[in-house]
Amino acid sequence: MQYIPNIIFALVLVAGIGFFIKNISKLIRNIKLGKSIDRSDQKSARWKNMAKIALGQYKMVRRPVSGILHVVVYVGFVIINIEVLEIVIDGLLGTHRVFKPILGNAFYGFLIGAFEIFAALVFVAVIVFWLRRNVINIKRFLSKEMKGWPKSDGNIILYFEMVLMTLFIVMNATDVTFQSGGIGNPISQFVYPLFNDFSSATLHLIERTSWWIHIVGILVFLNYLYYSKHLHILLAFPNTFYAKLQPKGQLDNLEAVTKEVQIMMDPDADPYAAPVEGTEDDVPEKFGASDVTDLNWVQLMNAYTCTECGRCTSACPANLTGKELSPRKIMMDTRDRMEEVGKNIDVNGGVFKDDGKQLLNDYISPEELWACTSCNACVQECPVNIDPLSIIMDMRRYLVMEESAAPQELNMMMTNIENNGAPWQYNQMDRLNWKDEE
Repeated sequence: MQYIPNIIFALVLVAGIGFFIKNISKLIRNIKLGKSIDRSDQKSARWKNMAKIALGQYKMVRRPVSGILHVVVYVGFVIINIEVLEIVIDGLLGTHRVFKPILGNAFYGFLIGAFEIFAALVFVAVIVFWLRRNVINIKRFLSKEMKGWPKSDGNIILYFEMVLMTLFIVMNATDVTFQSGGIGNPISQFVYPLFNDFSSATLHLIERTSWWIHIVGILVFLNYLYYSKHLHILLAFPNTFYAKLQPKGQLDNLEAVTKEVQIMMDPDADPYAAPVEGTEDDVPEKFGASDVTDLNWVQLMNAYTCTECGRCTSACPANLTGKELSPRKIMMDTRDRMEEVGKNIDVNGGVFKDDGKQLLNDYISPEELWACTSCNACVQECPVNIDPLSIIMDMRRYLVMEESAAPQELNMMMTNIENNGAPWQYNQMDRLNWKDEE
């Protein structure tokens, strides 16, 4: 009978980690729906980016208030969860604070004391975040794409963190042996008096209950990440590593278009030659992107990494002037469509069955795409190097090259360039008349 709690703990642990692995496999499968792209170059620069931006939170503190609060939550949550290792060992072996005799009272007390201080700081920071979202109503959290589930999701994760931090402090405060030692309890010692009137048995029950809810809560939180914008906790690191290293204003050329131009410039090439059957040239490549499977895997990872913080949208000149475009919505729509495609594959035995939908029009409108000024403000502002502009440009390419659906002004400009060699509608012979003007 004495081993039943250990067995129950092991089953809960295996179930929690197993479900997490299952969700992560779905995540990887969905990201791999994107086209292949090589981002293995310049590894030293990529490691530097990851260390500075994902680990060092370099871009977060550009906005000091939210940035510093985020750093507190990030560092605190990571450090506090080091204790999860001790909880897991205690749960499996039936021990209690197994690291205390190993590390010694002084060092163990220092660690737990640091954990308690960070737990208090995280709790305060989370309260401030909640107030910013629900009372102060920061403008970037009031956009139409932040209604419903996105707003609830942001609050749910804050409640999770409040509860987990509270349980950690209560667990320490009601551990009579730990409190009597007088080490490692800089915060819980002030909570302990609240339980003075409780019996030893009741205190032990509260401590054990807090311990169980705390570890189960961490497992629930871990599995909730897949369904939440807080998936960036895991994906920020690979996302910054595989981010584009070229200058932000440098756009990628379409390989299919490059091939066409090379054929046009090759005097020996036969433009009417039939493609060799069975080769990749046999199937015409789609220009641009109309659905998530037309995007590359890094763009799809970008969508899953989006924190919905709205820094991109708050810096977007199109959005600031009342246009429909919101770079944050572009990423959220891409992720929602990717999830829809993934569920379609799950339902249909691992194969996607055409559902008559696509990212373009069903999620993202041409009006949103053409509102973009391609200024890269969204890319510059993103704390984890997400690139909404690359998705916008690929979808624009599809509209122009597959649908011939460019705005009238753009069609006029391209016609003028084709006929006159300039964007303006006048004769080529008049192009240098400006030099004779006084």
